[in-house]
Amino acid sequence: MSQVLVITSGKGGVGKTTTTANIGTGLALYKHRKVVMVDADIGLRNLDVVMGLENRIVYDLVDVTHGMCRLKQALIKDKRFENLYLLPAAQTKDKTAVTPDQMKKLCEDLRKEFDYVLIDCPAGIEQGFKNAIAGADRAIIVTTPEVSAVRDADRIVGLLEASGFEEPKLIINRIRPDMVKRGDMMNIDDMIDILAIELLGVVPEDEKIVISTNRGEPAVADEYSRAGQAYRNITRRIEGEDVPLMTIEEVEPTFMDKLRMFFGLKARRVKGEGARWTF
Repeated sequence: MSQVLVITSGKGGVGKTTTTANIGTGLALYKHRKVVMVDADIGLRNLDVVMGLENRIVYDLVDVTHGMCRLKQALIKDKRFENLYLLPAAQTKDKTAVTPDQMKKLCEDLRKEFDYVLIDCPAGIEQGFKNAIAGADRAIIVTTPEVSAVRDADRIVGLLEASGFEEPKLIINRIRPDMVKRGDMMNIDDMIDILAIELLGVVPEDEKIVISTNRGEPAVADEYSRAGQAYRNITRRIEGEDVPLMTIEEVEPTFMDKLRMFFGLKARRVKGEGARWTF
């Protein structure tokens, strides 16, 4: 049965679009699902750039909802990944160009063709947010270990629950184990206690994310990226697999890990007490 997932945050700049790109790619690449990613951030689209598809846009979401083109004309197939598509947002319109009812209709049409519809929600709680959640079944909230981001995420949890969403899931992005251990960053347990929702995954700070974003190549496809591994785990959990969460010890690279990474040796996880990454 098709699922429509909205990826939201409240606060901007927490990695919501990057998360959408990596989950979508992961589901298509590793789980062989037919996936469409919908950029609902009208006027400030970025999902096309993160995916490296910005030069292939002809039509967009607004064109589809206004009947200016057929849905299939606006969909961009990613030639690198079988069964992965993008529906870009309009860049020259604003959030009021689409209504919640139009988004519901769009999502219903997409359900007929895809296993997963991932909606990249704009930041904030105004019209763009209302549009993005209108046709969704489930919600994933992305936050970072900052007080302001967690507070905004808490507000989003309340709005989602008031809109009828049951059990939204949480992704904590850009965790820095060294800062957590020093007490300079909120820890995972504190954030879960505040938000009181189920944790779907933890994504460590990883410079490879910056590189992959600039290149338009999702990190989930990079075997050597720690963030990519985290996104692969998240993808498996979305599919219903029981995948243990990465611990702080697993997330934090040791000196030898960094040295081995420098020489390009492949990582593998060793289980047991004091589990960590070896190569």
